[in-house]
Formats: sequence, structure tokens, C-alpha cells
Amino acid sequence: MRDLKHRKSEGRLSRDRHAINSERQKMHITKGDQVLVVRGDDKGREGKVMKVYPKTGRVLVEGVNIVKKHRRSRGPEEESGIVEMPAPVHSSNVMLIDPKSGKPSRVKMRVDSDGTKERLGVKSGDPIPRNR
Repeated sequence: MRDLKHRKSEGRLSRDRHAINSERQKMHITKGDQVLVVRGDDKGREGKVMKVYPKTGRVLVEGVNIVKKHRRSRGPEEESGIVEMPAPVHSSNVMLIDPKSGKPSRVKMRVDSDGTKERLGVKSGDPIPRNR
């Protein structure tokens, strides 16, 4: 009987299929960055990052991964129906666009002598500012 209870609790704990662990994942992308989708159905599309989810390692990109959601009206003035909205994509499927060259680039981090972290484009070596 005890073994059965243990199995039930395991099922409840592993429901969140997106969160691998509750710790934050290191991400090379921040809110406001211009990115290019390199894998998936929207491959080749560009967009601005609207939101970052560090616990799941996903980003919400404007105009990418549009899904249809059935929405019930929340009040008498709001209409119910099917709403199209963007869904998050994994951060490994997007590539940061270097603002100077306008081309997608891999990102590496550099720690300056004063201890501040800085993102660098791998090809150009130029720093990429964080848009907040």
C-alpha cells in the first residue's frame, strides 16, 4: 500500500513537463533582444523577445509560434472565442542578432576587470548591449 501512495505522489510531482528543475537556467538572451528562429516551424523568422522564462529556459518572441487558444469571456463586455497568441519557444532554438552587423551570431560572455559581465558576438567580437 505504501508503494502505491509513493507512485501516486510521483505522478503529481512530475506534472510540469517544461520545468526540468526549479533552478534558473543560464540564458544568452534577454528581454528586448532581436532574435532569429533557427529551428522549428517558424525557422527563418525574426522577432523581438517579449518575455524570458529562466526556470524553463524558454523565450516569448513576437510573431513566432502563434497558437490558437479557446478563451471564455471574463466579463459581460468581453467576447469569448478563439484567440491567436504567441507561445514560448526554447532559447536553444533562437539565435541573437548582432546589432552592428545585423546578422545572427553566437554569444560568449566576458568578465571585465571590474567584475561586470558582458555579451560578445563570436564572429565580430563586438559587445552586445543588454536591452532592458
